[in-house]
Amino acid sequence: MPNTPPLERLLARAEAVLARFEATLPPLSPLPDWNAAVAFRWRKRDGRGWLQPVPHPHPIRLADLENVDDQKARITLNTQQFVAGRGANNVLLTGARGCGKSSLVKAVLNEFSAQGLRLIEVDKDDLVDLLDIVDVLDGRPEKFIIFCDDLSFEAGETAYKALKTVLDGSIAAPPDNVLIYATSNRRHLLPEYFSENLETTRVNEEIHPGEATEEKISLSERFGLWISFYPFSQDDYLAIVYHWLREFGVSETVIAACERDALNWALGRGSRSGRVAWQFARDLAGQQAGTAAR
Repeated sequence: MPNTPPLERLLARAEAVLARFEATLPPLSPLPDWNAAVAFRWRKRDGRGWLQPVPHPHPIRLADLENVDDQKARITLNTQQFVAGRGANNVLLTGARGCGKSSLVKAVLNEFSAQGLRLIEVDKDDLVDLLDIVDVLDGRPEKFIIFCDDLSFEAGETAYKALKTVLDGSIAAPPDNVLIYATSNRRHLLPEYFSENLETTRVNEEIHPGEATEEKISLSERFGLWISFYPFSQDDYLAIVYHWLREFGVSETVIAACERDALNWALGRGSRSGRVAWQFARDLAGQQAGTAAR
């Protein structure tokens, strides 16, 4: 017969050790309330990640975005196919700053949220959690866009490898209800150097520098749809200014007289972008409201 008291003491000690070890582990992430919102953010604290509802997503509409008709048509068609359960691509929106890349993604959410589209915003630093996020979404009836804004990577960063895996690099097929929409000022997302194109030149300790270049380019190539944005002309910029002034309720008389001020505002910012146009219109509308209140 075994000596049961020593065995019982051993089991008790093992259970105590396991209890102390479990206390050091981060708690399980709570399941999100999918009915609480149409947009969510991936948040992390103390090693634990969870989806936080965004109760008031940005209300921008597709109709608010001026002079990007081709870009609107392409991303709308892709999202429409996705929501309908047909083939659709991950999207990379690149180009000039402030010209509507992230606004277009937000507007697409507002256009299709009633049809089951949901958006999850993930910071670049949290891309290492992408596989965990996808696991939470897999099998849900909704369609999810994982949104990575202002995406780029510096030399030495490795989070892009998790993004590559989710895009098209895992042994598991990506879920049919998840796409990734990313914006960036860089088309290839990682910095490139002239030296990397010189196959016959030694680059630090890299034996095949050309292969390193291919590694960097391959990330952006995993996005099936590239949508490019370009700087606005003066007329385009002014058209956006006038659109937002009307949206803010500014009178046509004030709008007709604001051209020089709008151009000087853009000159001071060094950019004729949609963002700068919106900022000018918001400032002028605020001034007019203050004048009317006096």
